[in-house]
Amino acid sequence: MQVKIEPSWQQVLQDEFEKPYFQDLIQFVKAEYATSQVYPPGKQIFHAFDECPFDRVRVVILGQDPYHGPGQANGLAFSVSEGLRTPPSLQNIFKEIQADLGKPIPKSGNLERWAEQGVLLLNATLTVRAHQAGSHQKKGWEEFTDAVIKKVSDLKEHVVFLLWGAYAQKKGLIIDEQKHLVLKAAHPSPFAADKGFFGSRHFSKTNAYLREHGLPEVDW
Repeated sequence: MQVKIEPSWQQVLQDEFEKPYFQDLIQFVKAEYATSQVYPPGKQIFHAFDECPFDRVRVVILGQDPYHGPGQANGLAFSVSEGLRTPPSLQNIFKEIQADLGKPIPKSGNLERWAEQGVLLLNATLTVRAHQAGSHQKKGWEEFTDAVIKKVSDLKEHVVFLLWGAYAQKKGLIIDEQKHLVLKAAHPSPFAADKGFFGSRHFSKTNAYLREHGLPEVDW
């Protein structure tokens, strides 16, 4: 199956695209877009991959579902489209960056600038029905994104994985911690951020690890 995705990812994931579960998933997703309001826009389903080619990945941040409000989701985990209000979890991420690195809180919640620097902003599920959180879970996306994580873990070295919350930490169990840095903390949502996300200093720790291995730091 030919999937419209950035060429280096096309090469790495081609075997996955041929598997029966992925064929079923694509049929499900096509039917959903044809009959319901689904986010993100179809052209942005693989936006995280298109903005961050496989050979440039040096940080992976795992999310769960795309935002399900109008116009919010842009295919990058935690990110929102330009001009929209910054959601609470992302506000808390920006607050932690400010506390950790002294950087001002940005006005825009669009994280393309991170993706362009090699941060793969990967949601476990890449699509969702409008106003129905979790509506596209257990349809095959999780199997696909597990395969993505495994490919990064197996084929690359010295990648930093940021796993926030129990869901991301469970999904990250397949990562080879001998080759990569895995940082874990509570989820940045308002319900959990005080339980260990604030003060985790994941952003300075990420840059210290990258620097140690001769890799460019991320301008958070």
